[in-house]
Amino acid sequence: CLATLIIMLVGDTYTLINYVSFINYLCYGVTIIGLIVLRWKKPKIFRPIKVNLLIPITYLAFWAFLLIFSLYSEPVVCGVGLIIILTGVPVFFLGVYWRNKPKCVNRLIESMTCWGQKLCFVVYPQEGIAEEE
Repeated sequence: CLATLIIMLVGDTYTLINYVSFINYLCYGVTIIGLIVLRWKKPKIFRPIKVNLLIPITYLAFWAFLLIFSLYSEPVVCGVGLIIILTGVPVFFLGVYWRNKPKCVNRLIESMTCWGQKLCFVVYPQEGIAEEE
């Protein structure tokens, strides 16, 4: 989020749209790859919707073409998009992977979460607190 704010202040909106488009297409492809891997490794799990494997494989072929073409035609935009994605790695390790955090770090994360929820109007009612009608 901070990287996006900096890019918006420094660059133009068209470039930001290109960064986000590359990131979206990359995530879509990884999701479809995950679908195929799960169909292969865990064929017995419940799936509310099951499609023929020809559909995701065809999608992946087109996805690979578009991704390779994007990397070839605009390598700087794709590189910045990858850097934006990689900025989430330290956040993952600090927030999720690191289990035994000191109390001050937990308080900081909780206050940042609460601030972000209030900023984006997504604060859910707490358990045990009566809602106002």
